[in-house]
Amino acid sequence: MKELSLTLENLDEAFPSSFTQEQLAKAKTIFLKKLSEEAHAFYQGKIQTVPKAPVVGFNWFNVWYTPGVSKVSTMIRDNNDSSFDLTNRGNLVAVVSDSTRVLGDGDCTPSGGLGVMEGKAFLMKYLGGVDAVALCIDSKGKDGKNDPEKIIEFVKMVQPSFGAVNLEDISQPNCYKVLDVLRESCNIPVWHDDAQGTACVTLAGLINALKLAGKNIHDVTIVMNGAGAANTTIARLLVTDGADPAKMIMFDTKGSLHAGRTDIQNDPRFYRKWEVCQATNPNHILTIEEAMKGADVLITLSTPGPDVIKRAWIRSMAPKSIVFACANPVPEIYPYAAKEEGAFVVATGRGDFPNQVNNSIGFPGILKGALMVRAKKITDNMAIAAAHSLADYAEKRGINPDNIVPNMEEASVFPHEAADVAMQAIKDGVARIKITREDAFQKAKNDIDHARSLTRSLMDNGFIKNPPPDMVQNALKYAISQV
Repeated sequence: MKELSLTLENLDEAFPSSFTQEQLAKAKTIFLKKLSEEAHAFYQGKIQTVPKAPVVGFNWFNVWYTPGVSKVSTMIRDNNDSSFDLTNRGNLVAVVSDSTRVLGDGDCTPSGGLGVMEGKAFLMKYLGGVDAVALCIDSKGKDGKNDPEKIIEFVKMVQPSFGAVNLEDISQPNCYKVLDVLRESCNIPVWHDDAQGTACVTLAGLINALKLAGKNIHDVTIVMNGAGAANTTIARLLVTDGADPAKMIMFDTKGSLHAGRTDIQNDPRFYRKWEVCQATNPNHILTIEEAMKGADVLITLSTPGPDVIKRAWIRSMAPKSIVFACANPVPEIYPYAAKEEGAFVVATGRGDFPNQVNNSIGFPGILKGALMVRAKKITDNMAIAAAHSLADYAEKRGINPDNIVPNMEEASVFPHEAADVAMQAIKDGVARIKITREDAFQKAKNDIDHARSLTRSLMDNGFIKNPPPDMVQNALKYAISQV
């Protein structure tokens, strides 16, 4: 058995060299799931609460709590916006989910989403210097069905405690109404990361993939497989940024979207899908096999694979084709298979393959930017600004077909992204306060550096323990035994 470092950076090398590409991809998925199970049990979650104020002496509790804190309460009563300065509200995000569509696993019950929501909070802190709280809620009504109104009511009730809300893993069609109502009715940003976050990073990746392929976004034919919150929002941002909707075709489980889909037209809950029907696929192409012939781009966020997207479909695409297969936890087609069939750039949502097009490089910087200027909402323009910020950052440090977007290890990308988002919020007129780009960049950088230093200090001093060495090896042995 080969030794495997705790950084997991040499993961491919840990498996037998006799493994085929398919066996290796399967083994890595099994390994990561098993290791995640063991690591979560060992640490009992990923987030804890740590004070940010000192305890210099026992009497300081009279300052941090009663009677001294009464002054803070009355100040906030007289000016609610002062809560952003006098409490942690200005840097605090609620990660809200009813856990009805958790990754590729569907409805996991409310508490089943806690692992993902804690993970979201973990990344916000380490990558964006933002504090976050996981709030998984039961959205079922008396009839036993998930009710979007319950989520809307909950978020409206808790918004006085937070600077922003990150919606996550809410099934369609409820996700559309929840986001659109809350974006307009709340006084803080309400952001659906599965929709806007995924759309932002997908656009960033496509910008650079098209540069490498020598193609223009307005000229390319784009096929989109899956018509959930992510792809419908991706379509909207792509069109806003220059894509031609007449050259786009989207598919759901019943076929292609077009103006003749009366089933979608007659169901008002799917109004976002109907918008896509009206704007795209004017020739009413019906099958994905036909749509893929000569297509430049495939963006698929649908059912986990690995054989959802057929090799023959990739083979029929245009030269220098671009494939984003982003279902989790297993892409609709493995990167090696798409490459073997002629794809020029292949991206997935996973970090153990090249080109991770995942919202993890989007939401930490975007939310940080929105919080720094106390934005009232996150506009599509802010998401597009973040996409171009990510793409520009990657291009400046160098891109190639296997490296089109920054990754989570590139710490300096996040303050740049946050600053660009903050400037766009000011430009869009949704910011409560105005700051310069330099000030925004420096504040974001300082907060991110602090979060990373805090984590490192906790690790160095033993307050966060290293995982047991045999945890990784046992998960590796298990994965190999299952292939």
